[in-house]
Amino acid sequence: MWDIIKSIILGIVEGITEWLPVSSTGHIILVEEFLHLNVSADFKSMFDVVIQLGAIIAVIILFWNKIWPFQSKKEGGTLFKTNALVLWLKIILSCIPAGLMVVFGLDELCEELFYSPTPIALALIIVGVMFIIIERIYKNKPSSVNTLQDITYLQALLIGVSQVLAAVFPGTSRSGITIITALILGLSRSVAAEYTFVLSVPVMAGASALKLLKFGFDYSTDEFLILLSGFVSAFVVSLFVIKFLMNFIKKHDFQVFGYYRIILGILVLIYFQFIA
Repeated sequence: MWDIIKSIILGIVEGITEWLPVSSTGHIILVEEFLHLNVSADFKSMFDVVIQLGAIIAVIILFWNKIWPFQSKKEGGTLFKTNALVLWLKIILSCIPAGLMVVFGLDELCEELFYSPTPIALALIIVGVMFIIIERIYKNKPSSVNTLQDITYLQALLIGVSQVLAAVFPGTSRSGITIITALILGLSRSVAAEYTFVLSVPVMAGASALKLLKFGFDYSTDEFLILLSGFVSAFVVSLFVIKFLMNFIKKHDFQVFGYYRIILGILVLIYFQFIA
């Protein structure tokens, strides 16, 4: 029963931090210092995949009308929705750099090299500083891209290249670095956030599918309940967090997340250097 409660808490943490540009990795590594699931290392890896999948399904539901490329006969016209189809072409282009990392096994190598408290803390702080600087520079500049359809293929590719940094340096935050890049490229805050969300669908769903196939589906009843509770909590919380962020950035910028990242990074450094 206690492991189910832990899984719910971890799912909540995933649902919040996966979408806010604050690094889910940085938070999970801290939370897991105090909440250890009594499971094997392989099952814990599987659990991490499943709660990510819960978060991804929330995005698919919320952005369904924008990302579903097919239309019914009642809607008339062609089989495909032109805007959605073009959007997917841009998303695929953005995914190529990260896909190449996976093909060559560089993602696992980077995780072995940099998945430890100090590099994660430094990534939290550096990207936090970047958020503050970029927002101050671009705060009063008009955005040249105000809808998803306005994103160019070159901008999509550059956002995809920036996404690789999150794979190389855990703690960077995939959403954080893509939003920063999008702002530099002229995307409005809302479009930057939207594109980051929809871009996560193939990236995270693909990674989850590969790991699910790797670990298999043979679980005990207790293990299944742990996975289910983490999945559901990540899914439900993600629904609220994504809606919150989209409403938040209509009136505010991202600087508050920059300051939060810096504080969290310092706390991670202090804890693992002097307390743990």
